[in-house]
Amino acid sequence: MTAMTVYMLALGVFVGLGDMLGGYDRYIYAELFDRMADQTKLGRSPWLSFSFAFYGSEFGYGTFCALLTYITSNRYIFIFIATMVIYVLLIQSLRRYVDNAPFAVVMFMGLWFFFTFTYLRQVIGATIVWLSIEYIIKRDLKRFLLVLFIAFSFHNSAIVFLPLYFMPFRKFTPKQVIVLMAVALVIGLSPIPQALFAAYGDVDADRMTANYEADAGFRWAYLIEAGFFLFVILSNYSKISEEDDRELMMLNIALTFCAILLVFVRSENGGRLGWFFMIGVFCTMSNICINQNRVQSYGTLLVVVSFFLFFRILNAWGVQVTPYKSFMTDGVRIGDTIHDKYEYDNNYDVDKFYRPAFGN
Repeated sequence: MTAMTVYMLALGVFVGLGDMLGGYDRYIYAELFDRMADQTKLGRSPWLSFSFAFYGSEFGYGTFCALLTYITSNRYIFIFIATMVIYVLLIQSLRRYVDNAPFAVVMFMGLWFFFTFTYLRQVIGATIVWLSIEYIIKRDLKRFLLVLFIAFSFHNSAIVFLPLYFMPFRKFTPKQVIVLMAVALVIGLSPIPQALFAAYGDVDADRMTANYEADAGFRWAYLIEAGFFLFVILSNYSKISEEDDRELMMLNIALTFCAILLVFVRSENGGRLGWFFMIGVFCTMSNICINQNRVQSYGTLLVVVSFFLFFRILNAWGVQVTPYKSFMTDGVRIGDTIHDKYEYDNNYDVDKFYRPAFGN
């Protein structure tokens, strides 16, 4: 077992053992799971429950929850298992495509770590869809579509990964990359992304459209992030191999991530669609850093930027994630306004395991 695997598993345990950290999403997923588990305890099929019907076309996630109700009726055990699934899937992709694990982990901590606390469905969908990358490389359409379908059944926005199979599998010239990014930015300034995000951003398209309109405004963070990664990539473009299919695939995925940020430069949440391409950033950035001529300069720069992004999110999320508290102790964090607003079962406040941890 590699050091990276041990570290990522430890992170998974840390996140999975966390109390209701991260905000609304963790509460709504927990409540729906509890309702489904109640049906299972009564001897009824969880697939006929309101909770399963709620997920609609995202029946894969509903089935995942239904199966877990036969193991536990406790929301904390459910969240812990779901989190460990995320991290195990993530480890598989990092081991397969990353040559420099430490840099990839640093990038992960800055870009995606905090989102694994709360966005369970979309994060699981992303880590599932990354399993399809090898079938893009092998040009195995059937297996690619099968894995994509499973990811789609967890979060419908995974469909944005479909065009990647049909992209030219080659290394674009720097000029072509710049032109493509300019086109993406022009699209981002138009009304088109609103319709795209309403269609693929979440289950509730009307709610997402409302959020898009309410939060519309130029997202400088998206522009700066995309610009920074493009700068690093294009500065090292000649050193990225055209012969290594794996490295070329990760490059094109990273470029797609940058393009999505630019396409949704006026959306508050549209950048979440870019999560499905985050693996390309982890791998391409870390692979660039192992080039013997650039380890010191770009490696140091990427570490500094990753730490900046980590603390920026930590500061922005505030009480949603700090102070950390695990569910191994009862009680509620002092000043936890998220709990006060969204807690649906105060019995958990005094006994985290008042619902059976295992067995029904």
